[in-house]
Amino acid sequence: MSAAMITGAASGLFLLADISGYTGFLQAVGVAHPPDPIDFAEVPPAYPLMSSLLDGIIGRVVPPFTLSKLEGDAVFAFAVDADDVPRGDALLDFLAACYGGFRTHLSALEDALTCDCEACSRGASLDLKFVLHAGRFVIQTIGGGRELAGPDVVMAHRLLKNGADAALGHAPYALVTDAAVTRLDIPRAGSTAMTETYDHYPPIEVALFPFR
Repeated sequence: MSAAMITGAASGLFLLADISGYTGFLQAVGVAHPPDPIDFAEVPPAYPLMSSLLDGIIGRVVPPFTLSKLEGDAVFAFAVDADDVPRGDALLDFLAACYGGFRTHLSALEDALTCDCEACSRGASLDLKFVLHAGRFVIQTIGGGRELAGPDVVMAHRLLKNGADAALGHAPYALVTDAAVTRLDIPRAGSTAMTETYDHYPPIEVALFPFR
């Protein structure tokens, strides 16, 4: 077994784009389209939809971000040089454009679905949220693949579980930590301030920017 190799340390930005409702959607599709006992190669029609959505998200955030990896229903990307990332209102416009592109892409894929069962029709309820954080990380190579590690990387992922639904009423949003707000000079106008707490970390201040 090969050992992990540290290839560098850096400071930068972490972006997670997470598809809400993904797990429930695929579970419903799995029940509605059980495996064919004869044709095991048959793929439920909703799976290409999900693959296309994830691919579309990557195409909108990379560049200026660099893809780290896919994590089931989320795209994890980072930027070592924050100068390559839009700043201020332009960053909020960038995230809003990514969200708008996702909604347009989802509508087009839904129209193209050949199955109109209740499970596949639930694809219209999918949505997208973003988490943007700034901090330090270590780049390491494990099993031939590149991984980001460090407390700030863990925090970015923990922030996917937050109190935004209670604050915004299930509206789609971008959650931006104070560290990212400061680093990118993002204006707070129109945002909702929250404090999130997680085990083993001090409280972290964030701003919620809903998509209208």
